[in-house]
Amino acid sequence: MKRKIYDKLVEWKQQRKGETALMVEGARRVGKSYMVEEFAKKEYRSYILIDFNRVGEDVKHLFDIYLDNLDMLFMHLSIYSGKKLYPRESLIIFDEVQFCPRARTAIKYLVADGRYDYIETGSLISIRRNTENILIPSEEETIYMYPMDFEEFLWANGDDMMMDFIRNQFANKQPLGQALHRKVMDYFRLYLIVGGMPQAVQKYIDTHSFEDTDRVKRQILTLYRNSIYDYAGNYAEKVVSIFDQIPSQLQKHEKKFKLADLSKDARMRDYDSAFLWLKDAMIINTCYNTTEPSIGLNLKREDSTLKCYMADTGLLISHAFDERGIISEELYQKILKDKLEMNSGMLIENIVAQMLKASGHHLFFYSNNDREDKDSRMDAWAFGTAFGIMAGNALPLRAVSALSVALYGMFLAIIIPPARKNKVVAILIVISFALSFFGSYVPGISALSDGTRTILLTVLISAAAAVFFPLKNTQEESEHES
Repeated sequence: MKRKIYDKLVEWKQQRKGETALMVEGARRVGKSYMVEEFAKKEYRSYILIDFNRVGEDVKHLFDIYLDNLDMLFMHLSIYSGKKLYPRESLIIFDEVQFCPRARTAIKYLVADGRYDYIETGSLISIRRNTENILIPSEEETIYMYPMDFEEFLWANGDDMMMDFIRNQFANKQPLGQALHRKVMDYFRLYLIVGGMPQAVQKYIDTHSFEDTDRVKRQILTLYRNSIYDYAGNYAEKVVSIFDQIPSQLQKHEKKFKLADLSKDARMRDYDSAFLWLKDAMIINTCYNTTEPSIGLNLKREDSTLKCYMADTGLLISHAFDERGIISEELYQKILKDKLEMNSGMLIENIVAQMLKASGHHLFFYSNNDREDKDSRMDAWAFGTAFGIMAGNALPLRAVSALSVALYGMFLAIIIPPARKNKVVAILIVISFALSFFGSYVPGISALSDGTRTILLTVLISAAAAVFFPLKNTQEESEHES
């Protein structure tokens, strides 16, 4: 299948000219090995592919005993593969390099030798675990491979012109036309449910069977789940609990991941390693909260609040209907025709996150918890005031008088604690009482109603206090201290 990463591989070859090795990282089953080998076949005179997941220990041992004699190393690799190597015309591929960390360390010396080009492939779920005690070579540069985007999906379905036409119409601010727009949307909905994992896309192209395609996607999900137990170590259970919660979390209105749904006492500090593992494995795309939507979103990033998307929307659908086993053709047709009662918003939001990530963007959403808290308090205050007015008009006079006494008690409970903590507040309270008393005798002011007089005094005293005794913002204080 045609993939955009191919052009990046060609660019690396032409610009680096053997000065660096290339690491291609991506989730499992995203098509890394296939694409690198296709590149080797078309762009080099010969190539050697060493799959460290399959070769024996004798081949891995070559990188222990022959790093000081590269001629012997290359001779053994040629004999093993049955292929001849040509200086500056051959490529050596270290596939699944995480299973031979010593080969990755050897990149430093192989690149310095300069005879051949080198590409490594691997998955982060095991790369980190297997490289804890080795030195990552500085001669290695990395590119990331993601599931197929919409344009690649169109290419796979034999349509090489659609996206170019869409770009042209967008640039010229012209509509597609009703018929073409309908065709594009049909393709897009198909892309949503098939997804961008190459095996699933190929299965759909070959069979046009949603059930067969769903079976492939579930095999990938099972592979991911098994990988969690194999590589996540002591926090595998936490990783699985997050992984299983993704569909239900995205089904919610705000789609923020609520740790309370995992455990009543769950805290981010207990689960941050689990989220990081899934992110590094490229199974999920994490979207972090920024409290200020301006330049430098990362400066106001709040790691404790995040959204968690599946890296592939097609996998999300199969994951969401996990309890049903293989999704039937009928159910897929309902999803395709938008006739199934489900929150389609989670699919659209997930695919947008997927596209942004594949385009090299970091994911953020804006949410200001302080502002939300203030808005909720204002709503409660307004509701309480309205309710008090209605109750005052409906209750008997004696009941209203009794409640007025209770109101004064509540008022004292509000002002006494801050007055004891802050002398300025205590003095202002005394001044307020005094001005309220004298205001009832001052000509002009005494003619005002008690409520109006109270409001005026409140505004004047609070404004004067804000000018002469300003309080620092808590965030500013913490930043100043730091």
